[in-house]
Formats: sequence, structure tokens, C-alpha cells
Amino acid sequence: MKHLKSLATAVAVLFSSPALACGPDTDCVLDDRTYRVAMPEGHDGATPVGAIVFSHGYRGSAAGLMRNRNLRRVISDMGLAFIALKSKGDDWVLPNSPRHMDSDGSGEFEYVDAVIADATQRHSIDADRLVAAGFSAGGMMTWNLACARSDLFRGFVPISGTFWLKPPAACNGPVANIIHIHGDNDPTVPLNGRPILRTHQGKVSDALEMYRAYGAFAEVSASKTAPTSKRLSCSNSANSDGDILNFCMFEGGHSFRSEYLRYAWETFEDAGRL
Repeated sequence: MKHLKSLATAVAVLFSSPALACGPDTDCVLDDRTYRVAMPEGHDGATPVGAIVFSHGYRGSAAGLMRNRNLRRVISDMGLAFIALKSKGDDWVLPNSPRHMDSDGSGEFEYVDAVIADATQRHSIDADRLVAAGFSAGGMMTWNLACARSDLFRGFVPISGTFWLKPPAACNGPVANIIHIHGDNDPTVPLNGRPILRTHQGKVSDALEMYRAYGAFAEVSASKTAPTSKRLSCSNSANSDGDILNFCMFEGGHSFRSEYLRYAWETFEDAGRL
């Protein structure tokens, strides 16, 4: 009986360890918010790896992202950690969003600050090799992060989402590296947006024009070493510091493929941003 009690104590201590307290199948708890994280398959637990920090779409969840086997596999095969964010309610609380018109987004930005701090403390994740990405409403979250938290990430990949209503007049922090990806026939988040309740989805072209001016970007030809994708047609811009702002389109509607994340990561690497 004594040995059984000792074993039970050891197991309790083991599973209460910060490193094992959360993961792909269990929420990581931060006060009243959560997130999930998956390290690459076969990771030794010590070698620092980069990460993709992903924001889900409307009414999505971190658990749902982790159940996407193809997404998990692609990120793992890249040797990266997968950090899945979770909105507090059904959607992200962003400026000009349907039920949060007066929000400045600060609550979401502070949540992301806390997630990065917590995940890099729990796991061997290199805080200098992080890329933020998101789909649909998560793409809107990603654009807002690019404008408010550019110093946290080496690149941003908003997919099928942009700012609500209109882009901000200016952004904070250093100029970011952005690859925006969108379907050419998206009925849910059209390139020119659509009205929703009291607000409107912004035009993708407005976001890109604002950021071109903010970062002093000019159109460039793709380098001979740049990654290519059979599904994406991209127009590329860069500035004098080597930052990139690319706009990539695919034939189709409101969807995304996990391979787009590989393309974006490799493009950032080719540009020397990772």
C-alpha cells in the first residue's frame, strides 16, 4: 500500500508539471483564456524550434485546429511548433467588428503577449522564429497583430481576412513582413468586403495600400531562388530594408490549404527574415 501511495504521488506530480500541463489535447490556461500547443513529432524536448501561431475563424476553437490532421502534419513536418489561439467568445474582439465596434483590440493583443510568454516558458520554442497566421476571422486577427504587435513575429500570413471596415491610419512598431493569401471568388470575405450588421468587411486592397505606404514598399520581381506554388499567383513588394509585402491569390472561394503555410514560411526564409 505504501508503494501504491508513492506511485500515485509521483504520477500526480508528473502530470501537474508545467511542461505537461497542457498540449494539443488539453487547454493551456491563462486566467480566463486558453490556447493549445503541439510540438513537432519526435521533438527531443530540448532543441529550440520556431512556431506558427494560428488564429481560428468565426466560432472556431484551438481544439478544432488541433483536430485538423493535415494542418498538424504540415507544421510538424516543417519542424515547427503549432500554437493554436482561442477567442474568448465566438469571435475576436477587434476594432470595428460587428459586436465590438468600439474595441481597440488591446485585450486580444495582451492575450497574445501572454500566450507567447507562456508557451516559450513551457516548451523549447524560439521566440525569435515565430510567424502569425490565421484564416477568415483569424486572418482579420492576423492583420491586426501585424499592425499592433509586429515586434513579436518575424512574419504574418493573413488568409481570407482583412481589417473590419477600414485599415487604421497607421500601425505601431517596426515594419512587418506580410503575405496575404485570398481566393479570387470568395463569397464569405469578398476582396471588396460585404456589410455585416452595423459594420462592413474592409477591402483587401485598402489594407495592402495602407501597408505599402506605411512600410515604403514597392513592387519587385520574385527572386530566382524564391519558393513557388502551383496554386498561388503572387504580386510581390519589398522595401529598402528587405521587408516583404506579398499578395497571393488562388482560384476558389473561402478556403485555405495547409501547404500555403509552408510556402509562406519558405518565402520568409528566402527573404532572410527567419
